[in-house]
Amino acid sequence: MGEKPEERYSKGLPITIISPILANMTLDGLLNLLKTNYWTNQVGTINRRYNDYKVNLVRYVDDYVIIAKSREALEEIKDLITDFLAERGLELSQRKTKITHISQGFNFLGWNFRKYKGKLIINPSKEAYHSIIDKIRKLIKKNNTIKQSRLIKILNPVIRGWCNYHSSACSKESYQKLDRDIFHALWSWSKRRHPNKAKGWIKKRYWKKNNTHDWIFASENEELIFASDTKISRHWLIKFAANPYLPKYEDYYLRRKLS
Repeated sequence: MGEKPEERYSKGLPITIISPILANMTLDGLLNLLKTNYWTNQVGTINRRYNDYKVNLVRYVDDYVIIAKSREALEEIKDLITDFLAERGLELSQRKTKITHISQGFNFLGWNFRKYKGKLIINPSKEAYHSIIDKIRKLIKKNNTIKQSRLIKILNPVIRGWCNYHSSACSKESYQKLDRDIFHALWSWSKRRHPNKAKGWIKKRYWKKNNTHDWIFASENEELIFASDTKISRHWLIKFAANPYLPKYEDYYLRRKLS
């Protein structure tokens, strides 16, 4: 028998996770099923322009969203998918499956997609926000006795990673809320360490200010980043034919990186 993944990891050996590959192979078949049923003309030619019901599939590993112009079409597609998965020994998750209008919105990959008065707005989902702030609060509470500089080193990558992930969405309000909630958690952290000290003493001990910010959680050598300082940059769609492994597209990807 082969080694377990945790055993290979402990030895520094590479691990191949096959479930995403299998999921994408299955979704390839699902996409073909949708094309056959909704992109095909009377003589059997598959082409996007024959897509009268505006049926499309967006996927990431084993998560996917299917869009269509009517609820009736989506109900029919749901039955197709149920049968398609059953033939392969799989089952559609009823908990995660939802048919909704875009004006009501839906969550996908940590974002909430919703149209407000005809305008599509993409925000970090409430679940994604609760997940990150709960994680940060637990890290702060867990490290109640370590040095401030060490705590900052622990928190900065977590904050930066979450903010970078959401930097292409409408995340300004979420960033500001995250800064506020992190401050409250750190203020509680500092008061627990010095229960008999005045508020002014605690602020002077753990917070600094500069020309742009007050209440900067900072030690002598480390400074906590502000989520709201993250630059919002809208996603630039990649050309369909732009293969990053072909030399002729090197300039294209360089321009994307520098933009």
